[in-house]
Amino acid sequence: MWKRIVFVVALVAVLFLPNVFLADQVSVRYTEGLLHGFLALRTLEGKSLAVGDLTQTADGDRVTSKLAFKFKDGSVHEETTVFSQRNKFQVIEYHLLQKGPAFKRQLETSIHASSGQVTVHYAEEGKEEKVLNERLELGPDFANGIVPILVKNLLAYSSPVTVSMIVTTPKPKLVKVAIVRQGEEPFSIGGVNRKAAHFVAKVELGPVAGVVAPLVGKEPTDFQLWISSGDAPVFLRSEGQLFEGGPIWRIEQITAAWPRKLPADNGKNP
Repeated sequence: MWKRIVFVVALVAVLFLPNVFLADQVSVRYTEGLLHGFLALRTLEGKSLAVGDLTQTADGDRVTSKLAFKFKDGSVHEETTVFSQRNKFQVIEYHLLQKGPAFKRQLETSIHASSGQVTVHYAEEGKEEKVLNERLELGPDFANGIVPILVKNLLAYSSPVTVSMIVTTPKPKLVKVAIVRQGEEPFSIGGVNRKAAHFVAKVELGPVAGVVAPLVGKEPTDFQLWISSGDAPVFLRSEGQLFEGGPIWRIEQITAAWPRKLPADNGKNP
């Protein structure tokens, strides 16, 4: 039995070690700055689950990005990323908070990229909170929290780009994610037809997926992203899981809704 376990671990190490040298750090083509976007989180059938805000502030080459969703059932998803954009994008700090009935596990994850320190606070339903502390070797391609930003800068790339990400199940695991352009798809704004670039981000489990998948949990689904084409690309929509084993949800931009104007006062008071 032990010989078999040792063989599996050795096989995984041999097959995954070369991938370390295939990771890519994405060059800055479009710099990030002051931003406030309004987002909706929906099921694929269109049912509204939450509304959110995406905010960004920049201080020199250092950018702080925060994505916050407030669910109708009181749940909260908050994702804060600090990254640099000096020639190439590089994550400095990452923080994820998921709490409430929308999530099967209450989770808070903090990652310091320079030290590789990962701290996970989590609680299964009906159980006390536990804390995991891990130290992982993170390269400059570490991309938690900035995949949509990287995709905007990949419009000129014709070949797949591979980055590193940490998933918490709740144990932190470092995985490779291949970002591949699928082509263009039509959409419209105000009746005007436009084009969106479609990208897929896929976790690479390698040729031994059947062996590795049980070790990292259920094999994750692909993450889909749509970015407007042109000289000023912008995020339009994404579809994917927000947590391990969760449903596929859609995130997309929404526009402001103004209150209906009352009829002009004709001088007659009620």
